[in-house]
Amino acid sequence: MTCSNNEIAELITFIQKLCGVCLNESKLYLLETRLDDILKRHNIASYQELARRAASPGAARLRQEIIDAITTRETLFFRDESPFQALQHKVLPELIDLKQNTPFPRRIRIWSAACSTGQEPYSIAIVLRETIPNVDAWDVQILATDISQEAIAKASRGEYEPFEIQRGLSPRLLNQYFVNQGSSWRVRDELRWMIKFEQRNLLEPFVGLGPFDIVFCRNVLIYFDKPTRKDVLLRICKVMPQHGYLFVGSSEYLGEFGPQFRPQHHCRAVYYRPNLVAGGVVRV
Repeated sequence: MTCSNNEIAELITFIQKLCGVCLNESKLYLLETRLDDILKRHNIASYQELARRAASPGAARLRQEIIDAITTRETLFFRDESPFQALQHKVLPELIDLKQNTPFPRRIRIWSAACSTGQEPYSIAIVLRETIPNVDAWDVQILATDISQEAIAKASRGEYEPFEIQRGLSPRLLNQYFVNQGSSWRVRDELRWMIKFEQRNLLEPFVGLGPFDIVFCRNVLIYFDKPTRKDVLLRICKVMPQHGYLFVGSSEYLGEFGPQFRPQHHCRAVYYRPNLVAGGVVRV
């Protein structure tokens, strides 16, 4: 499709306001690849018309189609591996010790803040079951959220094709935590009950969320501009207690946002404890 720079700029601005994804004119090929089917399906003649129609009050479904098309959902079980090793061997044991003398020593709350099609929260649930022998006697909940309605629906079903299930899972974990249904694999109930799935936009207020002992917000901040990244991070801090742990993507360095984002290292993974500093709590 041939379109003017103004048309492209209007669409890019609309997408950024809608879901935070920051594009530029060099990404025109991506817009064409992901949005042209929407143009044809709705008989829309231009990107400018798409942006204006999607901005109208009654176009929630069209906006969701754009979100589902433009957001990246590349993921796999135990992606990058090292964050889950750090969770199992450092963060969870440390967190359990910290909670021993609190009113709720067996309560753990975890947020998978950009869960895509569910591989991350299910991986977290597996780590919890592998680390805490009597986890069913604990008050544990994983909240898994994503902006994509389509991704959340798939994650909630907990059913995966063979090529999806083979990425990141050992044969032992596969046979222990999944049921073979012939053409697909289904997550066992003991994992599924640990997770609550919700559609949420990180750009919107975190009403009713938290506090979370651990937050995974991985491989999503890289798609935002710097002011948006900082805003999301500081609001995440507000739904974490003083002892909270934050995991981000391997390429997402947070040191530029202040001294509270000093990286911690374990099992080749990097995580953050943004509400802790020497001598007290950081007020954000």
